[in-house]
Amino acid sequence: MHPLSRRDFLAGSVAALAAARIQPATASSKTIGYCIVGLGRVSIGYFLPGLKYAPSARPVAIVSRDPRIAAIIARRYGIAPRHIYGYADFDRIADNREIDAVYIALPNALHAEYTIRAARAGKHVLCEKPMSAQVEQAERMVAACRSAGRKLMIAYRCQYEPATLRARQLVRAGRLGRPLVITARFGFDISPSFRLMGETRPEWRLQRALAGGGPLMDVGIYCLNASRFITGQEPAGIQAESSSQPGDPRFRQVEENLAWSMRFPSGLAAACATSYGVSLGESFELSGSRNASLRMDPAYGYASHRLQVTGGGAPLDFQPDFSGHRQFGAEAEHFARCILENRTPRSPGEEGLRDMRLIARIYAAARRT
Repeated sequence: MHPLSRRDFLAGSVAALAAARIQPATASSKTIGYCIVGLGRVSIGYFLPGLKYAPSARPVAIVSRDPRIAAIIARRYGIAPRHIYGYADFDRIADNREIDAVYIALPNALHAEYTIRAARAGKHVLCEKPMSAQVEQAERMVAACRSAGRKLMIAYRCQYEPATLRARQLVRAGRLGRPLVITARFGFDISPSFRLMGETRPEWRLQRALAGGGPLMDVGIYCLNASRFITGQEPAGIQAESSSQPGDPRFRQVEENLAWSMRFPSGLAAACATSYGVSLGESFELSGSRNASLRMDPAYGYASHRLQVTGGGAPLDFQPDFSGHRQFGAEAEHFARCILENRTPRSPGEEGLRDMRLIARIYAAARRT
């Protein structure tokens, strides 16, 4: 067998085994009860439906400010009315022995408060990305969970998705040679409002007090984390520039566009861009020293991802059937197994904190230009 083909075979086998570990074929005798904190687009549309793909997890409680929506969701998932909480009585979750972990899907600026309160209530925490709105908040989240002896995982969904895992294995196995250049983009034209369960609501992602920033915090972080996760390298130098259309009311508080470059100690260079003003698609491309390249497009969204590799051997076109619901189920299952087996999650709080510190550096570099 040609050595490159053999390497591809082994890489694919490792990725398949990794995916199998994420989604066991049979449920264990013990399942982890999740309390869903925040009933928004992600939790209603993806996380809760995704739990059917997580045999070691089940929804047992919800926290919401909206009694109408909470009642609808509770009935849909068989959650007892007594396990519906508001934010005023959130701390009562400490008395609910069915709750093992909380899934936090609130606006970014609220992640720290409810992570810390959940840890003090004795619950493990799966928190949506970005980890927080500020570095200091992220540091307090890590410290609170460590002090309480609870696990903290950041919901980097793509780190549990087969195409991303295979890309990571191929790059680290040397299929492309030495990584040289990364280009990554993720952006869309944001609306000032959104619909949820029949109601129109203002877009909180355009409010700095809740979001902490603009598209970098929301979708640009995918480009940043993919660059780190797939290569296993950490950037040393950062340059950045941001811009907004004058007069567009959407961007009174947050940036519209942000482009940044990263230099890595190995010589790897990355150019990334994100936007709330225009569709940039969702792509990740890495070129290596063996005249080979790896491209993921789509790379970050809820639809099934696609990985293509050219050069350096036989071409590869990998399109796993792994919808958004399955992606959320994979991360929920991984965290549940970590709790049951007392393992550290692949994307712990420290991983989220690294991204938050890099995001702070990117914003600082943009202010200097």
